[in-house]
Amino acid sequence: MTDDDSESVLSESHEGSEQELPVIQLCGLVEELSYLNSALKTETEMFEKYYIKLEPRDHQLPQSSEIKMSAADYAQFRGRRRTKSRTGVDHGVGLTVDQKLELVQKELEDTKDDLQHMRANAERDLQHHEEIMEEAEIRWNEVERAVHEFEKDILKSISKKKGSILATQKVLKYIEDMNRRRDNMKEKLCLKNVSLKVQRKKMVLQLRQKEEVGEALHEVDFQQLKIENAQFLETIEARNQELTQLKLSSGNTLQVLSAYKSKLHKAVDMCISLDKEILLRKELLEKIEKETLQVEEDRAKAEAVNKRLRKQLAEFRAPQVMTYVWEKISNEDLEKSIKMWERKVEIAEVSHGEPQDGQSFMSSMFSFRILIFGLRIQMFGCIISERNLSSCFNY
Repeated sequence: MTDDDSESVLSESHEGSEQELPVIQLCGLVEELSYLNSALKTETEMFEKYYIKLEPRDHQLPQSSEIKMSAADYAQFRGRRRTKSRTGVDHGVGLTVDQKLELVQKELEDTKDDLQHMRANAERDLQHHEEIMEEAEIRWNEVERAVHEFEKDILKSISKKKGSILATQKVLKYIEDMNRRRDNMKEKLCLKNVSLKVQRKKMVLQLRQKEEVGEALHEVDFQQLKIENAQFLETIEARNQELTQLKLSSGNTLQVLSAYKSKLHKAVDMCISLDKEILLRKELLEKIEKETLQVEEDRAKAEAVNKRLRKQLAEFRAPQVMTYVWEKISNEDLEKSIKMWERKVEIAEVSHGEPQDGQSFMSSMFSFRILIFGLRIQMFGCIISERNLSSCFNY
């Protein structure tokens, strides 16, 4: 809302006050004026904040709350406004909508920054309070543990032995132990604090050195850094090209490697099959060698038999034909005599079914059997000689 609107509203309200208006209209007019005044007050405060941020502290304008105006000055100012509104001439300069929008946006950004700072501070305070609470809980647990140990070690013994010197000594010893523990803890914390201070000094010195180095850099150094950066970018681009070429070559190499791997796999399979075939051939060769040895042995035996037979054949002298004929005739005679004697033995056994002298009968039968056995031996010799003669004649 601009100053012209406020002045027109004030003039209308003054003219309305000159006329006799009802109370309801006056109340509505008062509410409207209060709303307009609050809006103007908000805009004024926002503009003052923006102006305070832009101008230095010495040239700051007094705020609206610090401005005090007398009743006469206010009436004079109001009369001037009324005359200006009546004449319709406006010599004041107001803010445009874009300027107001810019002010509001900046105020909104400042408010967001303030909220972020407040949130960060609140989180930091919350974390600090949580740490304090955690420390208090740890301390409380330590106190409870110390109280429990004191009650367990000291109070029970004191309650059992009231007024004894041992109970007092235990209490003093417990207090000395606690003081010693606290002193040890204090020394450890002091050493830790000293080490942290040393680390802090080192970090501060490093930070100062970095700041000094940063301040010592000039425009020439930045130009040199730009040149070096451009050179490094060129080298990076060249290395990237080399990397792409190496990737292509590695892809080709992988293809060749896969082909060779497939060939190697086939060769390995063939080698395995050949190894199996070699084992089978070796087993077959061993069998053939064994058979060859057996055949050699058989051949040696056959050669020995052949040599022996050839020797016998070379040394053999064929008998005469009449000798063979006489041997054949004698063989037939012996066969006939054997059959005859066997028949006689059977007849004798049948005829002497109930012998009176068993011993004489047995002796006679034994003699007959010996005679038959001798005849059979003679017949066997004749048969052998006959066969030898027949074989000789066959040769």
